[in-house]
Amino acid sequence: MNLCTIQNLTKHLGERFLFEDANLLINAGDRIGLIGVNGSGKSTLLRIVAGIDAPDSGTVTVWGGVRVEYLAQEPTLDDSLTVLETIFAGEHPQMQLLRAYEEAADALLQTPQMPGVQERMVALTSEMDRTGGWSAEADAKSILTQLGIAQFSTRVGTLSGGQRKRVALARALIDPADLLILDEPTNHIDAATVEWLETYLAQMPRALLMVTHDRYFLDRVVNRIVELDRRQLVSYTGNYSRYLEDRDARHEREAEAEQKRQKLLRRELEWLRRSPMARGTKQKARQQRAQELMQIAHDSGQETVAMALASQRLGKQVLHARDIELAFDQDVILQGLDLELEPGARIGIMGPNGAGKSTLLDVLAGRLTPQRGSIEWGDTVTLGYYDQTSIDLDPNQRVIEFIQNEAPLIRTRDGERIEAAQMLEWFLFPRPMQWGRIGSLSGGERRRLYLLRTLIHQPNVLFLDEPTNDLDIQTLAVLEEFLDHFTGCLVVVSHDRYFLDRTVDFLTVLEGGKLGPRYPTPYSVFLRLQQEAAANNATRNRPSNGAHAPATESGTESAASPRTSQPATATAAPARKLTWREQQELGKLETRIQKLEATKEELLTAINGAGSDYLEMEKLARRMESLDTELETALERWMELAEYA
Repeated sequence: MNLCTIQNLTKHLGERFLFEDANLLINAGDRIGLIGVNGSGKSTLLRIVAGIDAPDSGTVTVWGGVRVEYLAQEPTLDDSLTVLETIFAGEHPQMQLLRAYEEAADALLQTPQMPGVQERMVALTSEMDRTGGWSAEADAKSILTQLGIAQFSTRVGTLSGGQRKRVALARALIDPADLLILDEPTNHIDAATVEWLETYLAQMPRALLMVTHDRYFLDRVVNRIVELDRRQLVSYTGNYSRYLEDRDARHEREAEAEQKRQKLLRRELEWLRRSPMARGTKQKARQQRAQELMQIAHDSGQETVAMALASQRLGKQVLHARDIELAFDQDVILQGLDLELEPGARIGIMGPNGAGKSTLLDVLAGRLTPQRGSIEWGDTVTLGYYDQTSIDLDPNQRVIEFIQNEAPLIRTRDGERIEAAQMLEWFLFPRPMQWGRIGSLSGGERRRLYLLRTLIHQPNVLFLDEPTNDLDIQTLAVLEEFLDHFTGCLVVVSHDRYFLDRTVDFLTVLEGGKLGPRYPTPYSVFLRLQQEAAANNATRNRPSNGAHAPATESGTESAASPRTSQPATATAAPARKLTWREQQELGKLETRIQKLEATKEELLTAINGAGSDYLEMEKLARRMESLDTELETALERWMELAEYA
């Protein structure tokens, strides 16, 4: 069943065409991921399909009875409403009933003696029973809770930008539309919530059209990729991995067709140069044919960002941060936090929203001063900080002037010095665009410009705060390639599991004001090791038979092992020596552990070098998972024997 038909759609922004005579069919059951470079018009297309913007020409037909729900990148909400009132603000009959019931319940609570209040409450309760409204209300509260919103009566006006986005997302999910349009739904939500959203959307019986940079998300949710390529909409069947294969095959076919055209053109021109004038009529036809061949404009579609930028030498000391504490009023953000960066360290920091990840980077970068603790940077460190705010961008300044003021000449990895205008072209800002104002750029283009500004100063320590927000997939792929050759230190705050797996070696979680243990990537291994560590801690801290270990006279806990929960007066088991066989086993275990750790280092190197080869990375991740299990078993046995030794 066709839900929406896009025919000959054209839209331009100033002198630039976003799309021209574009066509697309959206059918029931479609889960479409829309991708394209920043500034190509993805968000504009979503707004046109949602009926918010109008095209310059062409039509968007949403067939009768089809309801469309749209989630913008920056949703507009009524600040005076509570969270729950916002969720029930839709015009669908189910939402209207829920809204009426909540209003009646509030009226009954405030003025129970008012005439008609109790009768209205009884009628609405009966209607809720008849239509299954109770389950809809429970679903709404469940979705809010999963998205990290627990206070349903909070006014929307008091929420942070990220919380507002999650409330708007919850409203889009609960309102029963036929076509759900989502613009960057994974921005501002943590990795655990993204996983929940993946599962929810995969089971949702509605059509989906969305823009997202999260490649794991695209792989696991969508069944069609639509690429906004050279002002046209090109559709590919399958998920993101299948799209990569099919797109490469398409580009190869186009390249072959271009080679044939060039060959034919050369043959026609050669014939015209050698042909006798006597064949006037035939020559005229050949001239016209050659002219038509020359007029065909070929666009390879391979235009990508280039990042062949240099970095400065980094010494042995990078960063020592000790006992960092920071609080705003009574809200403690960082508490006794320690962090040490070694040369070449590549760390990803994760954690729930509001945990203070961006604040931590601001403290380390010197933008905020902690109330306590010490931060010592090495003498050779040049810090590049790509934050979320792009605060250094003046909307009234020209693009070329901004880069020239930062660095008139820029050095590449090969030692070549290039001008700002050429570097801007590498970052997909053509010459006419360079003289435009920064304020005229799209959100993604401004972020790409800010990324260039961060990298041209040749940092040897990079802080990237949510770099995947608002950057297109093509730019992310090239940024990942740049980071493959980056020899300095890298600290990434992100919820994007794919980007973290591609760029960092270890992951840690910021929670409760402190950083947890570092676990190796990929994310699946990190998650498993984190869960196993939590389970082991719970086991060690749980006394057997449900009894607590008795206390000594001084009030301290008994030194008895919590696994055996021995009474304080029990006689300790006599120490024993290793048998000859155990001594031999201990020696072999030490050798085996060294080999396993060396193999693990090789696997980490292979994973980092896998590039965009998702299948190879998945195979290496499975090997890493098996290796981690084997190493953990060997370490446990070694610790057991070493304790006796």
